[in-house]
Amino acid sequence: MTGAVISAAGVSKRFGSLEVLRAIDAAIPAGRITGLVGPNAAGKSTFIKCVLGLVHPDQGRIDVLGHAVNGDERYRHGIGYMPQQARFPENLTGREVLAMIRDLRGATRTQDPTLLERFQLTSQLDKPVRTLSGGTRQKLSAAIAFLFKPDLLVLDEPTAGLDPVASGIFKEELLAARDRGVSVLLASHTLGELEELADDIILLLEGQVRFHGTQAQLTRLTGSARLERAVAALMRVDSA
Repeated sequence: MTGAVISAAGVSKRFGSLEVLRAIDAAIPAGRITGLVGPNAAGKSTFIKCVLGLVHPDQGRIDVLGHAVNGDERYRHGIGYMPQQARFPENLTGREVLAMIRDLRGATRTQDPTLLERFQLTSQLDKPVRTLSGGTRQKLSAAIAFLFKPDLLVLDEPTAGLDPVASGIFKEELLAARDRGVSVLLASHTLGELEELADDIILLLEGQVRFHGTQAQLTRLTGSARLERAVAALMRVDSA
């Protein structure tokens, strides 16, 4: 796939008197990992929910995988989503959760159980979700995001709660997916992680795009060699 997998034009969203997104324009390229960064309350989660069709903008338009996000759910079949905190029906086993997700998604896409195997989740799948540790739930959530070989991965703080070994496995699989042409929108507060993974950066501040470009462009703009210092430099300029 070429071009933009996510295109946002003039996207604004207000909750009561709080303006969360302000005329967002962004074109997220295919086959690359785009890091979404910004301080708390910058609008990252709201933007992700708009991309997923869970929140409807007050103004503007979002296109995902060539479809307008306007209530038509077909485009979602090409997305693998991993929220910051996985929530599954507590009374179901991991195996039943997978069966439920497969039933909801249908059998139209080839499945990839690689992360289930690499995370050694097979022995945990017959346990009720309520008995699983937070890290195991996070592993299950990651495996589900990758399971249907998505064209687009939308990941919100995906390594939060993962131990170092599991985090390393996840990053390996994420980079391998990118190399296969999968597009990724990755929201993270861990800038060292984004420096390692992201090709492009979108910085949101107070609901507006403060920067959108490659890591190299950002470091040249700020004169900072590290992503963390480059983002901090832009935030200082914006607050001055």
